[in-house]
Amino acid sequence: MSQILVVEDESIIRLTLRKLLQRHHHEVTDVDNLDDAKAQNFDNFDLIISDLRLPGGDGTELIELAGDTPVLIMTSYASLRSAVDAMKMGAVDYIAKPFDHDEMIRAVERILKESQISHQSGQQSEAMQQQVSSEYPVTGIIGSCPPMLLLFKKISKVARTDATVLIQGESGTGKELVAKALHQQSRRADAPMISVNCAAIPETLIESELFGHEKGAFTGATAQRQGLVEAADGGTLFLDEIGELPLEAQARLLRVLQEGEIRRVGSVQSQKVDVRLVAATHRNLKELSGKGEFREDLYYRLNVVELHLPPLRERGDDVLELAQAMLKRSCDKMEQPPMSFSADALEAIRQYQWPGNVRELENAVERAVILADEGEPIAAEFLGVDISSDRYVSQALQENLLHSEPYGPSDTQQEQGDLSLDDYFVHFVLENETNMTETDLARKLGISRKSLWERRQRLGIPRKKAK
Repeated sequence: MSQILVVEDESIIRLTLRKLLQRHHHEVTDVDNLDDAKAQNFDNFDLIISDLRLPGGDGTELIELAGDTPVLIMTSYASLRSAVDAMKMGAVDYIAKPFDHDEMIRAVERILKESQISHQSGQQSEAMQQQVSSEYPVTGIIGSCPPMLLLFKKISKVARTDATVLIQGESGTGKELVAKALHQQSRRADAPMISVNCAAIPETLIESELFGHEKGAFTGATAQRQGLVEAADGGTLFLDEIGELPLEAQARLLRVLQEGEIRRVGSVQSQKVDVRLVAATHRNLKELSGKGEFREDLYYRLNVVELHLPPLRERGDDVLELAQAMLKRSCDKMEQPPMSFSADALEAIRQYQWPGNVRELENAVERAVILADEGEPIAAEFLGVDISSDRYVSQALQENLLHSEPYGPSDTQQEQGDLSLDDYFVHFVLENETNMTETDLARKLGISRKSLWERRQRLGIPRKKAK
């Protein structure tokens, strides 16, 4: 049984972490300040988990004092650069708060196993390293359908190179997990991976956040600041939702890719950086570049290797495998006894289209765990999904809409109640286009957006202009 020291001044986080670790059979000692932590005998512990900011100083002070005992640093997004510095000082890893319980346990188990490896030598150590990789996979991606198996194969090939990668996929499909897999399987795995959501940073701040700034570069720049690109030096920079990056920042990013150098805002000096760039988007960058909304030269620089992450509705029975894994995770997180899905719940999970993909499934499962009756299988009603709306267009209508030929005369049309099929199509589009996107309209009709556009043209239904 491993001995773990937790150093955290927020009582709720400290208590949660202690219970989480104890539930996974670890002995835990917890303190709320740096002085009490320094008073401990670090040789008695197998791992130290410390917050970065503590009363009396920084958790990084424990790294040198801990000797051979590994230190895992917890940090918030605002202190991300400091966490990277902590790793350079000798911390084995850092984890962002608020942390995911499964992510924390995976990190703890991996660090403990790696610590055990460090006391081994030669061939045995190498064999154990392979065991770590198999027991504690870093991808976190669940899936066994053909598209996912192909994706895994591509990841293993691309990860060994420094090629720039563009991950395409709908929102909620798990693009960041793919980026983490690329990093962890690369030669840069021991260096930091910095993740940036380009859509979450205000446009006025994004250049400063990415490339840093000099003191006095603009109002409020009271000190020199390192950018996230510089913080990722030697490691991987993951830019999520890169389609939202302003054109000015795109030009600077292009220089990073072409010249391998950055220049802080307000500086006249450039400096070299060695980063492997992985970008992700749910938008069509080629289409955006054609409209002038994304630099074409940057698009071609990014699109060296493209990985496509399929939406959940195209992954077959993966959805059931994911739902079961999420059910176990939610039960552990909420300290609930093991639960199961009823037959109607499994059927609803299989039939629903999951427009929000894995993120929506995770929320639905967590909601079901909260609302379900104790001791009873989870019923479909607790998932909060409505599969009727996804079936509300008949199969005959879908087949007719998918047909490539123009609509024929009215005397050859099939009837759908009191409406012909093309009348039904017109009625459905006109009734729903004000509150549904073109993507949602096409999905409900069971056709592609291109087919929807073609039917609009043939039936004389212009697309409603956005206000």
